Amino acid sequence: MIELRTPAEIEEMRPAGRFVASVLEATSKAAAVGVNLLELDALAHEMIRTAGAESCYIDYHPSFGASPFGKVICTSVNDAVLHGLPHDYALEDGDLLSLDFAASVNGWVADSAVSIVVGTPREEDLRLIETTERALAAGIAAARPGNRIGDISRAIADVAKAEGYSINTDFGGHGVGRTMHGDPHIPNNGRHGRGLPLKPGLVVAIEPWFLQTTDRIFTDPDGWTLRSVDGSRGAHSEHTVAITDGEPLVLTRRD
Repeated sequence: MIELRTPAEIEEMRPAGRFVASVLEATSKAAAVGVNLLELDALAHEMIRTAGAESCYIDYHPSFGASPFGKVICTSVNDAVLHGLPHDYALEDGDLLSLDFAASVNGWVADSAVSIVVGTPREEDLRLIETTERALAAGIAAARPGNRIGDISRAIADVAKAEGYSINTDFGGHGVGRTMHGDPHIPNNGRHGRGLPLKPGLVVAIEPWFLQTTDRIFTDPDGWTLRSVDGSRGAHSEHTVAITDGEPLVLTRRD
C-alpha cells in the first residue's frame, strides 16, 4: 500500500534521516586499510545504541535472504554491490566499499548508501562511483509533483547509459516510512511518463547501483551478498527523499 505523509509527519522523519547520514559519515571515515568489516558494523551498532534508535537490518529476513541478516549495516566490497553481509575481512588498499544503512528513530525509517574507495583509488572505480552519484542526483531532481515513477527511473538510466553501464532492475528504490521497504518500487530503468503519479507526501528511497561490465548478479554462499557474475566492481548511492509541493527534500543528506 502506498501512503502519503503529511508535512508534520515528514518533519518527524528528519531525525531518522540525520541519524542515518551520521552513521554513514562515521563509518565512511573509519573505513581505512586494515580496518575489519566487523569493526564497521560494531561502530554502527554502538551508534544505534547510543542514539536509542532501532536497526532495520539485524532481524530482517525477506524471501531472498537465507536467514535473518544478523548485522546492522551492509558492507559490499569490490565485486559485491548490494546486501554485503559484514564478515571477518580487513580492508585492503584500493578496495571499493559500499555502505548501506537503514534505521528507525521514533518509529520513522530512513535509508541511505554511499560508495568510497579505501586507500589508493582506481580511475575506473572513481568513475563508477561518480556515475551512481550523478544518477542519484538526476533521480532526485525528477522526484516532483507532475512526474511519474518512470521519470525517476529514466533519469537514472540516462546517466548510466551515457557512461556505458548496463542496468539491473531486480533491485531498486522503494517507499520508506514506518518500515524500511514499501511501495512503490522504483527500478533504475524505465520510461518517461509511465507508472505511479508522484504526489506531495510520498517518501521514497532512490538508489542507483551499477556494475562496471555486467548487469547480472548472483548470491554469495553467505545467503545475502550480491556479486557481479564476471567479478567486475559495483557502486551504490542512495538517499531517502520526500516529495513536496516544491523542491524534493533529501532527508539523508550528508554534510
